Parts: sequence; structure tokens; C-alpha cells
Amino acid sequence: MPPAAATKLGYTPPDGGWGWAVVFGAFISIGFSYAFPKSLTIYFKEIQEYFSVSYSEIAWLSSVMLASMYAGGPVSSVLVNRYGSRPVVMVGGVMVSAGMVLASFGRTIMHLYLCVGLIGGFGLAFNLQPALTIIGTYFQVKRPLANGLAMTGSPVVLFTLAPLNQFLCDTFGWRGSFLILGSIVLNCCVAGALMRPVNKNVRPKPTTEPPECNGEATEKAATADTSAQSANLLTEANQDEIKSQGCVHKFIDLSLFKHRGFLIYLIGNIVMFFGFFAPVVFLAPYAKHQGIDEYSAAFLLSIFALVDMFIRPATGLLGNTKWIRPRIQYFFSFAVLYNGVCHLIFPLLPGYVGMVVYAVFFGLAFGMLSALLFEVLMDLVGPQRFSSAVGLVTIIECGPVLLGPPLSGALVDIFKDYKYMYYACGVFMLVPGIYFFIMHYYNYKKLDEERRHSVVVEIRTCEEAVQLKMSQDGKTGHETDG
Repeated sequence: MPPAAATKLGYTPPDGGWGWAVVFGAFISIGFSYAFPKSLTIYFKEIQEYFSVSYSEIAWLSSVMLASMYAGGPVSSVLVNRYGSRPVVMVGGVMVSAGMVLASFGRTIMHLYLCVGLIGGFGLAFNLQPALTIIGTYFQVKRPLANGLAMTGSPVVLFTLAPLNQFLCDTFGWRGSFLILGSIVLNCCVAGALMRPVNKNVRPKPTTEPPECNGEATEKAATADTSAQSANLLTEANQDEIKSQGCVHKFIDLSLFKHRGFLIYLIGNIVMFFGFFAPVVFLAPYAKHQGIDEYSAAFLLSIFALVDMFIRPATGLLGNTKWIRPRIQYFFSFAVLYNGVCHLIFPLLPGYVGMVVYAVFFGLAFGMLSALLFEVLMDLVGPQRFSSAVGLVTIIECGPVLLGPPLSGALVDIFKDYKYMYYACGVFMLVPGIYFFIMHYYNYKKLDEERRHSVVVEIRTCEEAVQLKMSQDGKTGHETDG
């Protein structure tokens, strides 16, 4: 196993112990956060007929829920930084449950947007972000593996909920099903109870680990002397300004918008998320549109989830190897590109067998991407700034998350065919995949240059210190002789 990137946490992460119980809690919490909006697509056809709405209007239900989950990221970040992950996750579970129960009494599609979309979506935000953050406090060396196992919760929960939702829909209708789902999602409160804060009294061991991918360590080493000198020249007004900025950074770190790796990640993800969720959201409705029966359509989601379930921990193990981890951003770029290729080929595959083949290969692609999605962000910004980074990323990504499925649904309404929607999603994944390859090559090149420069600066600083000491010793010797 390769050495982990250096951190400045002030303690040594246990890399195990109770951390595995935390991973299990994150497994449940993340599972419901990502799988819940996808599993609700089973009810789309019945709700669409009940309220007499179009494809694009019914697609807004999952979109509003996903967008609310992403928009609630900064609020979740602030609450996690203030109160910790455990209470935030438990409150989120109660919110999602309340939203589903209230939605079961809905009389209009707007009522569902409000209850399932807004209330349920914000509840999922309080489940997702704390679960991702706490893993970084418990794991350092085994962090890619821990993240991969936790992200496996999404396909496992989806694999279970897809056939369960079809059974509930046939037995109780969508209203009774929403009421039952409101009780099931309370398991997130149990998951939150497992997220005990890490013991930070253990001091870090001296290491010779390489700097993190963001190059922050090298930049700080290169400018250490300059910073020390400029600190003495600060005026009282500047000090007050720094204090006020520190209050803001205590809750969310806005300086990330000056971070090269973070900006590369953010720009690519904005484009990518226009085509990220729509293929999953419309997989079961597409199968039903092609004349496939309801259970076979739901089974496609189960196949997708089953493959996804196994590829996520495998991706975590592969990402933790000494060959992949030092350049894990390239692995992420390949996963994005692979998703785009799957969507472009899907319309060319014939019949239900073609749908099954697509579900398998899309499960591989989606699982790889999902397992790496937050690990590469933590690799770029480090565990200390990860909570703020997730909050900022999710609030910005909520735009494409919100608009992606409805725009795809509008393509279906216009052309009366799903293939153009999948072509569009393929392009939205293919372009950022190529972009990531190019920009991460540039980023790695710049980081290598910065590291070499920091070494040169450190050597020069040491030489100057030695020369200064020798000159001082010489002067002391002359004074003694005198």
C-alpha cells in the first residue's frame, strides 16, 4: 500500500477500529442519499397518469430532490463544522421521513415537488455531506478503500429498493408506498448514531510523506520566510480584516476559489452533471415505453445496482494501489469518459437484451465514477478543507443537477424517442472526460514544478542559514580574540 498524502489534522487517524462502524453508518446514509431519488422513478408512470403531467414535468420530481440535496451542501457543511456529523445525519433522516409522509397526502404535483423535492432533498443533504466528511477524519492510508466501501451503499440500497418499490406500488399504490418509505428511511437516524467523533488526542507521528496533490504544502514551504516577514508589517486594519475572514472560513472556506485543483474539478463537474443522473432516472421509464413489463423494467435497475455494488469497493481497492493513487485523477478522468461512451452506444443496442447489456456496462462506469467522485476532491484539497469543498461544489452543481433530467425529458417530449436524450447525456459526459485528462496533466506538471522549486528554495534557505551562522561565529571569535 502506498504512503498516504500528508495531512495537518493535528492527530493520527486510526485507519480502522471504530472507523469501520463509521463506514457502515456512512454506507447506509450515502446509500439512501443517492439511491432514494433514483428508486422513486418506479412510481413515475403511475404518478404521471394520476396527475396527467408530461415526461419533463414528472422528471422535475427527482431533479428537485437531487438539486435540493446538492443545494443544501453549504448549510450541511456549516452544521457539520459546528455540531459534528452525528446530529446532522439524524436530523436529516427525520426530515426525509417527514417529507415522504406529507407527500403521501399530496393532491397536486406541486405538493410532491415541495414535500419530496425540497423537504426530502434537504434531508438527504444532511445525510450525504456529513457521511463523506467523517470518513476523512477516521482514515488516511486506507481512505480510498473506506470511501469505496461507503459509496457502495448507493447500489446496495438501490438494488433493494427497486423491486421493493415495484411491489409496494402494486400492493399499496404510490400514496401507501410513500407512507411506508417514510418509515424505512428513518434508518438514517440509526446510521447517524454510529458516527461517533474521532479521538483527536493522538498526536501525529513524524513522517516523510509526500505532499498532497493540491501543492499547498509546497507553496507554503516556498513562501514560509516571506510570510513570516510580511506578518510583522501587518497594520491593525489588516489584522481586523483577517479576523473577519477567519470567522467566515470557520464555517466555509471561500479561498478554495483560488485553488487550481478545486477549480479544475468544479468546472468539469458542472458540465458532467447535466448528463450524470438522467440516464438512470429514465432507464425504467424507457423500458416501459418500449413495451417491457413493469417488473422487467425494474429489474434493469437491479442489474445496474448489482454491478455498481461490486465495482465500487473494487475501484476503492484499485485506487489505493501504488500504481494508481499517485495519479488517481487520471483514473477519475477515464471513468467520466467511459460513462459518455456507454450512453452514446446504448441507443444502438437492440431489444431487452441490449438494455441488459447497457445496464451491466453502465453499472461498471457509474460505479467507478461514483467511488472516485469525492475521493479525488479530497485528494485535491486535503481532508481539512474537504467539508467546505463539498459544500461549495454541491451548491454550484445543484443547477445542472436540477436542469439535467427535465431537459432530457423535454427531448423525449419533443422527439417522442429516448435515443436523443441518451446521445445528449453521452456528449455531456464525453466532453468533461477529455477536459479532465488535459487539465489534470497540466495540474500534475505544475505540481511537479512547484515541488522542485520548493526544494531549491529550502536548500537555499539552509545554505543562507549556515552562512549566517558561520559569519556570526567568526565575528564572535574575533571579539573573543580582541
